[in-house]
Amino acid sequence: MIEKIWFHRHPLGWLLAPLLWPLSLIFKIVSRHRRQRYQSGQQSTYRAPVPVIVVGNITAGGNGKTPVVIWLVEMLQSLGFKPGVVSRGYGGKAEHYPLLVQNDTPSAQSGDEPLLIKRRTGAPVAVDPVRSQAVKALLEQDVDIVVTDDGLQHYALERDIELVVIDGQRRFGNQYYIPFGPLREGLERLSDVDFLITNGGNAQQGEIAMTLAPSDAVNLKTGERKPVQALKQLVAFAGIGHPPRFFNTLNDLEADVVKTQAFADHQTFEPSELSALAKQGQHLIMTEKDAVKCYQYAQDNWWYLPVSANINESDTQNIIQKIIEVKAQYGSPST
Repeated sequence: MIEKIWFHRHPLGWLLAPLLWPLSLIFKIVSRHRRQRYQSGQQSTYRAPVPVIVVGNITAGGNGKTPVVIWLVEMLQSLGFKPGVVSRGYGGKAEHYPLLVQNDTPSAQSGDEPLLIKRRTGAPVAVDPVRSQAVKALLEQDVDIVVTDDGLQHYALERDIELVVIDGQRRFGNQYYIPFGPLREGLERLSDVDFLITNGGNAQQGEIAMTLAPSDAVNLKTGERKPVQALKQLVAFAGIGHPPRFFNTLNDLEADVVKTQAFADHQTFEPSELSALAKQGQHLIMTEKDAVKCYQYAQDNWWYLPVSANINESDTQNIIQKIIEVKAQYGSPST
């Protein structure tokens, strides 16, 4: 219901406005005051000895940040850099921090996005609620660039480049602050960042268009790959920020979907619940982000659909050039 209030102007939103709008105003004041304290030097910050790139957004919910982080890390690796990734680790609780994520780290400890990034890129990934501590752990892994998955509003960590990801379909909703709307910060914040990347929809002036390109479905148990169209009677579920995006992708691929089920973002799944869901069709299909939580108890007919960020060559080169310019200011790790 909250999404309908934020993005679809549901009438219930106006009924709740006397409660939500004052809270939204308080959030706005606190958000602006907090940033001003860091900008003025009243709050201390941490400056890493290597470039820091933030991939974030100004709205709550899923916008497509993680695919952009993976795209950025893979691009940096192809250029000979040694990137590492910092994450807050939403949805996970580790026994100790910072946590250096491994391929077999339980998602209950790392959170699903950090584990997904680690498995896809192989890059060092560190999780810590205090992002500066995660950066320090990455420095011990000899990284020469840090990419933060989310953290645009984490001003305690200084950054060199900011990329904001915008949901091209939902944009900024009703343009109110949390909880009356989806905004973490005001739209004026967008003029301060280096790059605006619009995921789907129509990119507006000054924004970089991005699409999410799906590949073949992957079997969780065997790693076998098949075109999603070859899988019949699919039961699809998604526990991401905006599940309809996944279901729409399957629809665009003309997949044979007989049922869809949306879950809350970062939700922990019960194996029995997913097994019962799978029995409503011939195959169960999920997002790659959900898959990292299901490997240990996956069944033979469980699949996930990987997606990758696509950005045109001209915009990619602009981002690369900015990174190279910033990196040159730091010099080599040995200097």
